This record gives sequence, C-alpha cells and structure tokens, in this order.
Amino acid sequence: NVRVFGSFARGEAEAHSDIDLLVEFEEGRSLLDHDALVLELEGLLGRKVDIVTERGLYWLLRRRILREARAL
Repeated sequence: NVRVFGSFARGEAEAHSDIDLLVEFEEGRSLLDHDALVLELEGLLGRKVDIVTERGLYWLLRRRILREARAL
C-alpha cells in the first residue's frame, strides 16, 4: 500500500518539491530496507523522496496527511 501526500497529492508540486510517500511495509522489514527504497526511488525519479509509515506520522500532522493521501 503506497500513497502520495503533500504538494504532489495537492497538485502544488514545483521543480524543487520532494515526493512524500506513505507506505505500509511488510512485517519484518528493517530500516535498511526503508533506506534502500528511498535511494532507489530518488535515483529513478530524480527528486528527493521522503517515506513514512502511518505509525511514524507526527501526531499533529497525522489527520491532514491521512486526509490528503492518494493511492498510487
């Protein structure tokens, strides 16, 4: 399950905008898997990529992020 949120989800992305992804990892995945995915996506997309899990969302932003997140 991968969802985009932030400026790309709102249609407000600019040339310098990063891509924010909300991802559900399979059980047993490690921080190394997370970092490898970030590096691979940044190479493919040519932009900075931020990946977070629902569990890792900052509580003050959680509601807004979940509301604007769009499935890919």
